[in-house]
Amino acid sequence: MRLDIDLPPDGPAAIAGQPIVEILAAGFGRVHVSQRNVRTAIGQGMRVTADTETRDGAWHERHIDQHDEASGLSTRVSFRSAEAGEAWQVRTTVTNDGAEPILLLAVTSLALGLAQDPLGAPGPGSVDALDLVSGHSEWLGEGRWTRRPLRDGLVPDLNLRLHGQDGRGLVAQVGTGTWSTGSRSPAGGLVDRRGGGAWLWQIEHNGPWRWEVGERLGGAYLALLGPTDLDHQWQQLLRPGESFSTVPVSIAWSPDGFDAAVAAMTGHRRALRRPHPDRETLPVIFNDYMNTLMGDPTTAKLLPLIDAAADAGAEVFCVDAGWYDDDDAWWDSVGEWQPSQTRFPRGLEEVIARIRQRGLVAGLWLEPEVIGVRSPMQDKLPPAAFLQRGGVRLVEHGRYHLDLRHPAAVAHLDEVVDRLVEQLGVGYLKLDYNIDPGAGTDVDGSVGAGLLGHNRAHLDWLDRVLDRHPGLILENCASGGMRADYALLARMQVQSTSDQQDWRRYPPIAVSAPLSILPEQAASWAYPQPEMTAEEAAFTLVTGLLGRLYLSGRLDGMSSPQRQRVRDAVAIYRKIRHDLARSTPSWPHGLPGWDDTWLSLALRADDAERSTPPDAERNTSAGVTYLALWRRGGAATTTLRLDHLRGRPIAVDVLFPRDLPAWTHEWDPAGATLTVTGGQPYAARLFRITPTEGSR
Repeated sequence: MRLDIDLPPDGPAAIAGQPIVEILAAGFGRVHVSQRNVRTAIGQGMRVTADTETRDGAWHERHIDQHDEASGLSTRVSFRSAEAGEAWQVRTTVTNDGAEPILLLAVTSLALGLAQDPLGAPGPGSVDALDLVSGHSEWLGEGRWTRRPLRDGLVPDLNLRLHGQDGRGLVAQVGTGTWSTGSRSPAGGLVDRRGGGAWLWQIEHNGPWRWEVGERLGGAYLALLGPTDLDHQWQQLLRPGESFSTVPVSIAWSPDGFDAAVAAMTGHRRALRRPHPDRETLPVIFNDYMNTLMGDPTTAKLLPLIDAAADAGAEVFCVDAGWYDDDDAWWDSVGEWQPSQTRFPRGLEEVIARIRQRGLVAGLWLEPEVIGVRSPMQDKLPPAAFLQRGGVRLVEHGRYHLDLRHPAAVAHLDEVVDRLVEQLGVGYLKLDYNIDPGAGTDVDGSVGAGLLGHNRAHLDWLDRVLDRHPGLILENCASGGMRADYALLARMQVQSTSDQQDWRRYPPIAVSAPLSILPEQAASWAYPQPEMTAEEAAFTLVTGLLGRLYLSGRLDGMSSPQRQRVRDAVAIYRKIRHDLARSTPSWPHGLPGWDDTWLSLALRADDAERSTPPDAERNTSAGVTYLALWRRGGAATTTLRLDHLRGRPIAVDVLFPRDLPAWTHEWDPAGATLTVTGGQPYAARLFRITPTEGSR
């Protein structure tokens, strides 16, 4: 699908009147505007020199080349779209073709106007009709999304036409440090309430970023950036002949509304991902940490838990934090990653052997990017191998932070990973990341530029690890979901969605996850316990079923009926997981609120023509929708909207749990509403909904 980009002979390349490139540089500021990263003098001065299209495998690529005579800067904006063509990944490369150095202060990966859709038809753009979809996050409370009209206190109507100028205010979200999703989401959206069209975007960077939305004379604009001078102390000196490339971003558009735009972005994320066997196998993971061993593994504790996990149907067993610890004060001594001899008297090898004997992939927790201040490694590596400010190593919560631009830091991590994989036989690594070192390092440039260099070196390291060990499964974790961006998720296979230990508070995190994470990557904890009632255990198991099933809990202390319930949940997941990996999400109750009493997530898989693995159910209908529904107190009855099934008769089957009291339901095909009445105040169900015979 070809983007509608205006290429005038006497002006910059633009989408709906907004130049696609904006550059702030020392000596070249803005034009008639402040605060914003648009209407820059260099952006206004760009003139098109070439427009080319190429093909790279399944990707269609388009490159817009421009040059600004005043600064001497040339740019290439590269758009790439997979076969479906409903979303584009974009980045900008700036080259100094002039005779003097230029100090860059901000470069957009993409800027665009929203006065029309990308194909040129009338579409979103009137600020009066636009809703902003944005996300906030924090430890234990990831993925809190809101949808709010721009005119609702965000972008006031200033009567810009009377003044004849663009506005100067904006709505911005900014991520700082290395927790890319630690406080706000680098993804967002704009939805036109009148025309129904919707844009979604994501900034694909494992470090600082900024997105901003504001009003122009011609409608709304959007600018997507990596680090900037204003927000992140980022500066890049570009000498003659040198180039700089921005972080990639992706943007999706649909004329059919928010859910359709989410579907387009979901398909695009799948196209971005690195090939890996895990994408086909989607194994069930058991991790010993959450509400279970909590960082205190020993041989005696692990062996019965491994057997119980294997009996339940798990396919990976990951030993979490503590395996390297000879005492209880390990937080600030990590870094060598040698197995404890006191926890495992006959070696960690005994535990790994039991995992593999039971037919599971063996996994270990690892926090590779940090070295504890008491670790022997802090003296074995040179000072330059750590992030620094003013010649002093940065310390955060008792840890130093490695600078992966330095070969000694990389060599240390390579030795650790290769030893664990090749000598111990580990096939799964949970890569955690529990500190944020702040703005960056001033070694070899500005603080922000140093951090960007480290961020990119981190990605290169991950690529090389997977090149050497192509079957190794990597889980992305940062105190849960504090670094869930698609720079990392394009490479790693699994994403931990949270550290939330309260099973009652986890559902809004799991429900919101597919807005920014692929369902098959989103690992939400399911941690049933022996002391739970049957409904409580089912509640937490449902939380894990519409994503990557991520088990924990003292399965070894359960009664036979309790273990059977876990086995039932795992069996259901193994039957539906291949549908989940091609599904698109929707939210029948709307975006989840943190305190909502009813929560729901629907995953829709429409493609009936597919090869089906032996353990999967073949869907021969016109499509299937998996609906997870949680009740957290409040009224016993709720009504959901399933617009994609409007006008069609349906069958509603309970997939899990099947042995607990049934919930009643009533379907209104004309209104596309499903009314459900549940039982106990804290309970959950997983349904399968299929159009019945004769439906269109």
